Amino acid sequence: MKPILTVMGVFIIGVAMRSCQKILLRKLGLLVCFLSSGLLLYFLTGSVGAGLAGLAVWFLLPWVELLTRVRSLRLPLNNKLGHRFPPNEDHFPNADRMIAALEDAGFEHAKNCGWDWAGASQSYQFYWHPEERCVAAVCFCQQEKITFSFVTVTSRDMNGCLWRTTNYPFAPTLKEAPKVWHNQLGCGVESMAAILANHHYFIGLHGAEYDDLGFPCPDSVEQEVEQDMRRQIDFNIQQGVIELTGDGHFKYSLKGLFFLWKQFIKDMVKLS
Repeated sequence: MKPILTVMGVFIIGVAMRSCQKILLRKLGLLVCFLSSGLLLYFLTGSVGAGLAGLAVWFLLPWVELLTRVRSLRLPLNNKLGHRFPPNEDHFPNADRMIAALEDAGFEHAKNCGWDWAGASQSYQFYWHPEERCVAAVCFCQQEKITFSFVTVTSRDMNGCLWRTTNYPFAPTLKEAPKVWHNQLGCGVESMAAILANHHYFIGLHGAEYDDLGFPCPDSVEQEVEQDMRRQIDFNIQQGVIELTGDGHFKYSLKGLFFLWKQFIKDMVKLS
């Protein structure tokens, strides 16, 4: 009974740490839960190697999806945004509050668009603010039965540099193109004032100033998003993360699957 009680005790400690308010303790709690599976295999087999394998299996689990669903994905080279009516905001947590915060901050509605990307349906509500010299997008993302929403704020300068601040909850699935600076906030940052303040700080951190930024054009937001995506795709092809399929689509290469695996691990630790 002693080994069983030891495993149960370690697991309970991990669960208790996961319920703490401090982020560090929650992350440590995740590792303690992983440790309990390693201890279970160690006590069952008496092998340290089996125990380590039981601990490592959690970090190998993403490969199940990578080698099945992701490996078979075929994504379009030239994805086009089309007009879409806004989805029901009741199905997307905090979306109505983010839209209200944008309007309170002086942003004006520009367009409603959407596309299908990586097996998910994404609808955008674009807003622009000439004084802030930026465009904001509220994205409603639906994949199977999972729905979530997030905000992205984008500014550009006259030299083609782009600064993007977002509270998107997951790690990026492609590398950023040159001259694109990505500022990813925690998904718990929902205040529009905090997002804008962080966006301004991020731009200044890279040596740019307010006067360097260009005025956004609400009529061209669709074309800019499409061009940004194509530029990112071309860069990832050069980097070997993705490869062409010869029919107007691309897929993840072996190098790309390892890149996604690292991103999965980041999410596992970050979202814990």
